[in-house]
Amino acid sequence: MITPAFDLSQDPEYLILNIRVPYTRTSEFDLYIDGTDFKFYAKPYFLRLTLPGRIVEDGREKAKFDIDKGLFTLWVPKETAGEHFEGLQMLTSLLAPKGSRSAKPLVEDVSTVKCIDKIGKITWNDEEEFDWQVEQEVYMESSEEELRSLQKYGFGNQRSGVFARLQEELSDVIDIKNPEGTTAAERRQARLEAESSAFSPDHYLADLFEDDEIQRLLKFRPWWKQLSTSTEEEGEAAVSFTDDEKEQLRKFTNCSYLLDKASRRQAWLSLIDILLAYCYEVRSTEGEHNVESPWTIRKLSGTLCWLETYSSLIEVLVSFGRRVLCYPLYRHFTLVSAAVRDTIKILQSGESCVLKCLLNIHKVFRENDPAYILNDLYITDYCIWIQKVK
Repeated sequence: MITPAFDLSQDPEYLILNIRVPYTRTSEFDLYIDGTDFKFYAKPYFLRLTLPGRIVEDGREKAKFDIDKGLFTLWVPKETAGEHFEGLQMLTSLLAPKGSRSAKPLVEDVSTVKCIDKIGKITWNDEEEFDWQVEQEVYMESSEEELRSLQKYGFGNQRSGVFARLQEELSDVIDIKNPEGTTAAERRQARLEAESSAFSPDHYLADLFEDDEIQRLLKFRPWWKQLSTSTEEEGEAAVSFTDDEKEQLRKFTNCSYLLDKASRRQAWLSLIDILLAYCYEVRSTEGEHNVESPWTIRKLSGTLCWLETYSSLIEVLVSFGRRVLCYPLYRHFTLVSAAVRDTIKILQSGESCVLKCLLNIHKVFRENDPAYILNDLYITDYCIWIQKVK
């Protein structure tokens, strides 16, 4: 079955679904509507959604099919007229959970899945074809001491052992050496020493006193500056996703992350760190990403470059400020302040705005070798997780 391209909107009375199903027959549509459950079938397309509000099938529903565009539009009545359905742009979270295979040792919410494999990732054995050409090696069981010695990193500090397998690829992405055998405290100390040695007084003073270019960048208005946040409904409607972004949302696996309090706090702080680096990059390029964009984002983020785990917001801000004054082309403290204000605006604008930023970062890393690995370590999980949190 093929998951079709789709998007949702609403008015006070109806939930409106636009489903793109080219090369299908109008006589072969099949619909199932029951509360928060919605299913659509038109061979070879199948779509199953778990909605944020209840809909009903009471005779008021209506549909239209544009044969030329292959677009099926359906108006389904809301059970409670006037109710506002939250998160209709969070396409990944709307898709009913499905199985996937991954090496991520994450603890998953088992309430909506059929089975969990030994590393905690959702699996349906009949959904994927076995790769008979997979490379084999003799299995050697790790000792208890070796397992305890592995350092944690990645989204929510849930990953370990990645660098041992992919060291050659990752050596150009992060600055920390031997991440598997380096504690969080050792990583932080190495980062601070690297920043101190990288700081150039001459470069800093040149940007401080010859700041015409910096003043021009400060006048730039990124897309999030124009969003309205007067109400939650307007904030959600203000952010629109491109077709490419919607397609990427549909590709993500819908899963839940069960993080303890410490991991959840660390995930929020690292998210702010990543957004700060992204805001600086957007402003420094005036919204036009270039070949240096992947390097800039990951270099300014202690999370991405040093696998840093922050414990307070002050630590995040100080780390970001230091890195802006050490590494990029423009090293001026007013750009630090501007990035902080931009990040505040993004967070105030809600999860849709944060998600759009993360999808933009995901695209920048996806198109760069080997920065794409940071998507697997951090950004993909953030794109899924942010759709489900307050």
